[in-house]
Amino acid sequence: MRKNTVCKKSFISEIAGQKYSYLFIAPTLILFFVFVFVPVIASFFLSFTKYNTFSAPVWVGLDNYYQIFFKDSRFWKALFNTTIYAVGVVPVGISISLLLALAIDRKIKFKNFYKSVFFMPVITSVVAISVIWKWLFAGEKYGLINYWLMKIGVNPVDWLMSPTWTLPAIMIMSIWAGLGYNMILLLAGLQTIPRTFYEAADIDGATSWHKFWHITLPLLRPTLLFVVIMSMINSFQLFEQVYIMTAGTGEGVGGVLDCALSLVAYLYERGFQRFEMGYASAIAYILFAIILVVTFINVKLTRPKFEY
Repeated sequence: MRKNTVCKKSFISEIAGQKYSYLFIAPTLILFFVFVFVPVIASFFLSFTKYNTFSAPVWVGLDNYYQIFFKDSRFWKALFNTTIYAVGVVPVGISISLLLALAIDRKIKFKNFYKSVFFMPVITSVVAISVIWKWLFAGEKYGLINYWLMKIGVNPVDWLMSPTWTLPAIMIMSIWAGLGYNMILLLAGLQTIPRTFYEAADIDGATSWHKFWHITLPLLRPTLLFVVIMSMINSFQLFEQVYIMTAGTGEGVGGVLDCALSLVAYLYERGFQRFEMGYASAIAYILFAIILVVTFINVKLTRPKFEY
């Protein structure tokens, strides 16, 4: 009888402790509900309306989506640019980050110094990085990159005023800025691989390439999957770099002839410059669907064929 009473009191005290724990997380849940959940639901409703923030929303059904898919050539231009950006930045950036992680994972001097140097851009504001790189990519007279190109006898490139070079310039900057974040994640993944596998491979006479292909990559798969998914999401959310680096070109948010117009930049233009909030909300949900599909495809392609 006494044992049952003790168990009952313990159960009641545990329930009471859980109630208090809910009080601690309540502020965060309230902020999430008010500033994230409610706006997401509201924007979904607005995507079926015509709304300019000055008058009440007018229900138009699927007209916004119809206009986007069948009448809006700039949307397809933005989608094409964003896709090219993602296809160029993600594999190149992850490959270089993996090489850096493999190099730092070896027993080298000043390992922490190298990690700090490569991670420094991650803790720097994207706006600050974009401003610096805009100066580096500036025209023939002031750009530091063009200065060194002319020093070695190469004609200067009008990076941010040329429809051909604006998007590649932004891609170069983004690859450099994202190296440290991906490198740290991949380095953490490499350090979880037991060294006994490599020692056994050394005994069997495996080369460095065989160890990388048959040990490192398979065991690094979960980390690589996370890095690829996060990199793809960040790539499709491209905005700050485009907004800062194409400012002053006189051609709007996307640069000359919309050569660097991204989906989020186009969303910003329609929503916060033209005040077409319903149209912008529809673009936002199309972007959400694209990211969801891309993430699903990445998970399917990188899932192990065999379960252990």
